[in-house]
Amino acid sequence: MTQNDNNGQSNINESSSHSGTRYWGNVEVIEEGDNYRISRVEIKPRHGIKPQVHYHRHEHWVVVSGVAKVVCGDEEILLNRNQSTYVPAATLHKVENPGSIPLVILEIQNGEYLGEDDTERPYDLNLV
Repeated sequence: MTQNDNNGQSNINESSSHSGTRYWGNVEVIEEGDNYRISRVEIKPRHGIKPQVHYHRHEHWVVVSGVAKVVCGDEEILLNRNQSTYVPAATLHKVENPGSIPLVILEIQNGEYLGEDDTERPYDLNLV
């Protein structure tokens, strides 16, 4: 990914390769720097993001609206508006929207490498 040279930081708009519509909802990168990315993630009712693992980044999720069903490692929790969770690197995780309204999450990724090729899914790991 190419970044603008502006003290190591650049504002990313919807044309970013990380932003866009997915089958489960939408991702909009709000801001990105060398070691972090902040995104607005919207998940449609009764949809979710497939289980995945990142080895070089950690994630913080803050629920802005709706209800999130989060599985992180062996723990499963429900998060309501104004609640948050932390996803450590190298931890299998997923998030679902069990509700009837869109789930909106602010996702803060932080790590030495944020590339999408650092994402593995269970079928990639022969866990399914």
